[in-house]
Amino acid sequence: MNIPKHYYRWPTFIGGLIAILSLFLIFILFLISTFFGLGDNYSGLFTFIILPGIMFSGLAIILIGKIVRMRKKQQDTVEEEIKFPIVNFNDPKQRNVFFIVLSGLSVFIVLSALGSYQAFHYTESNVFCGTLCHNVMEPEYTAYQGSAHERVNCVECHVGSGAGWYVKSKMSGLYQVYSVMAKAYPQPIPTPLHNLRPAQETCEKCHWPEKFYDRKYVSHKHYIADEQNSEWDITMVMKTGPAYRGMGLEHGIHWHINKDVKIEYASTSIKRDTIVYVKYTNLKTGIVKVYQDEQVPVDASQVAKLEFRTMDCLDCHNRPSHNYKSPQHFFDNAMTAGNISKDLPDIKIAAMDILKNEFPDKDSAFRAIENGIYDYYEMMYPELLESDKDKIDQAIASIKEGYSKNVFPFMKVTWNKYPNYLGHIENNGCYRCHNDSFKNQDDEVISRDCNLCHLIKEQGAPGAIQFANDQEYLEFEHPVDIKGKWKTKLCAECHKELY
Repeated sequence: MNIPKHYYRWPTFIGGLIAILSLFLIFILFLISTFFGLGDNYSGLFTFIILPGIMFSGLAIILIGKIVRMRKKQQDTVEEEIKFPIVNFNDPKQRNVFFIVLSGLSVFIVLSALGSYQAFHYTESNVFCGTLCHNVMEPEYTAYQGSAHERVNCVECHVGSGAGWYVKSKMSGLYQVYSVMAKAYPQPIPTPLHNLRPAQETCEKCHWPEKFYDRKYVSHKHYIADEQNSEWDITMVMKTGPAYRGMGLEHGIHWHINKDVKIEYASTSIKRDTIVYVKYTNLKTGIVKVYQDEQVPVDASQVAKLEFRTMDCLDCHNRPSHNYKSPQHFFDNAMTAGNISKDLPDIKIAAMDILKNEFPDKDSAFRAIENGIYDYYEMMYPELLESDKDKIDQAIASIKEGYSKNVFPFMKVTWNKYPNYLGHIENNGCYRCHNDSFKNQDDEVISRDCNLCHLIKEQGAPGAIQFANDQEYLEFEHPVDIKGKWKTKLCAECHKELY
């Protein structure tokens, strides 16, 4: 069969060449990744997104060229009577054209369906979310890989089920792509994400609030920044629920999300770290109590302008998958794991003195860690550079590893840029509301009593640990004598400035 003359025109030729070459490359890359296991995240980007886009561009060029030619032909010819084309499958030419077009269209539809399916799953994958924009998403992806949700796909929390939120996420993703290409993204990326899907539609697909009953024993090892790296242990019972399962959620930390209770709050900060107004509603009895912070007074007109939020899981568990540990935290974990020797005198002092600084990039941070530790021991304990050099080298490697997983200079991400509100040591967390300053119309306060959330059962240095018997508990004892200031000051007032 002879090819019609208009197929030799430049738009048709160029468009067809683009489409055929793109289809060929898609096919080759698909075979390489599927049967040979080769390729990386960027090959997937080309296979399922960029090359199909180029192929459709080539087809569009053919269509545009055809339309332009038809319009030009209409302008050059005398207006004639409009006649519909005669379809006659007894004509070999028409029959051949029909079957060629039908075959090509069928193959195209099948490949498009397969490509769309693969593109959908590719854009929903953790690798796509975490590594495509490597420098920008490195902090989130690194922290995610060490979290309790490492086996939960990113989209299950950030998108969830349903077409509506899928479309919203893709529209948001287009802006994110633009931000990366134009380098218009903020450093660090601000949180919390105010357009994030409600926790009831994501977290509670797996976590069932009404069944969060059992209390939990939690033990921590801490090391004081002194010559001996003195150990201080503490074991607490976290009162996540009531003392007995049958009591439901009437007591305990998770009482805040009791289905019979509604707690709303308003903050003057976009980070939700300065709460000034709390409203409690008992959905069974209809009792309403309003608490305001006496230290940060706001009048009715100011309250009316604030954004109110109903409390859910993410108001406390705000870093469920992207938690950045402070230097003292990841150092203590490394020493507990035996990666940093307790026998190295002053090792925590030396490490904290280095890690309190900011560095322009990871390479300069690693050099500062290595040179700083060596310089410290050369000045203070030169004999250890010979007798315990292996321990010093191991400590340096462990400190570097902790830094690389929690500090990201390129995005200006540090532990204090993204505070974890699940606690009150390094930021106000619980104390945003539980600070004895919030009072209601009946002079009731939101108490900061430690025993509301946890009971101390053991504390102290090894060999001199205090124990609480049966239903008793211990009063907190600070490992360093600060003359009882912990009773009147918030923990973060000191701890956020230490290192």
